[in-house]
Amino acid sequence: MTKRLQSKYKLDRRMGENIWGRAKSPVNNREYGPGQHGQRRKGKVSDYGIQLRAKQKLKGYYANITERQFRNIYAEASRMRGATGESLVGLLERRLDALVYRAKFVPTIFAARQFVSHGHVLVNGKRVNIPSYRVKPGDVVEVREKAKNMALVLEAVSSGEREIPDYLEIDSKGMKVTFVRVPALADIPYPVQMEPNLVIEFYSR
Repeated sequence: MTKRLQSKYKLDRRMGENIWGRAKSPVNNREYGPGQHGQRRKGKVSDYGIQLRAKQKLKGYYANITERQFRNIYAEASRMRGATGESLVGLLERRLDALVYRAKFVPTIFAARQFVSHGHVLVNGKRVNIPSYRVKPGDVVEVREKAKNMALVLEAVSSGEREIPDYLEIDSKGMKVTFVRVPALADIPYPVQMEPNLVIEFYSR
């Protein structure tokens, strides 16, 4: 598992947005960036800077996956039919850790990565511990019996913080979710505006 070296909420403050829509995000109280120079007046951002920011925001949202992983996902999306930006977010939403997060089995995307890595998840009845595992339409993902009473899981399931999108079919009692279809950008409940088109421009320079 890739180690997340920096504080996850620094991304919120660096972007000046509540990336994950959490009530505890420090950007709710301090909209300026982190560090001693965070309150400096910001100058005009170049086109490159805007594209980089869009890339860092989207990459960071998915538990800050590595640059190599993200670039590989972009490369695969660029080879697919249709709009590359739509394909990019569709591939990101097919990650097992993203699905576990969307199904509200855990409270954060970072917890989802750890939850999967620790072997608490079954895909079609088989244990999978790879966060980047790619689910397919029709796959059934469920929490293992031993993990269903974990405090982390119970907190997330009872939370009203997020809605479950309609491209997932949820069985809350059994803690199971079926991945119905690959979502389009408009279907994904991002708390802030994501701009995959700018990410495509960044990589295709």
